[in-house]
Amino acid sequence: MHTIRRKAYVILDGTLLPIGRVAADRPYYSGKKKHHGMNVQVLADPAGRLLWVSDALPGAVHDLTAARTHGIPAALAADGIKCWADKVYQGAGSAVRVPIRGKRLRGWRRRHNRDHAKIRSLGERAIATLKCRRVLRNLRCSTTRITTVARAIVTLELTS
Repeated sequence: MHTIRRKAYVILDGTLLPIGRVAADRPYYSGKKKHHGMNVQVLADPAGRLLWVSDALPGAVHDLTAARTHGIPAALAADGIKCWADKVYQGAGSAVRVPIRGKRLRGWRRRHNRDHAKIRSLGERAIATLKCRRVLRNLRCSTTRITTVARAIVTLELTS
């Protein structure tokens, strides 16, 4: 969190890391992605570099629930860190900025969402950096080891 405090803002996004089927597969099945996986939350800096990866939760857990479980919105608000996120995090708190909801937006609302998407796209780059590692393409290890693997990749990215 010390590195994150020095940034002007951070970008929060969640992703599903695909896994092979497990014995108790129901909590790991993501209805949105239609396959089994583990949900991780990612914090990226304004340049799109990985800063932090949360503990992996079962794939059926919603991104906002996962962020609240890890205390991300509360920690960002307590430290006064600005955060950009997508519409999934609507209602996460004052520290997390989300786009305006609606389908047919006009004028300043549409420009606001476009500018918000430009900022948030760098967070997608951080997730792509995380997922480009071959080890995360389809994990067949124990689900308890996935957090360790993801954090090792973040460490490798920070040191390179």
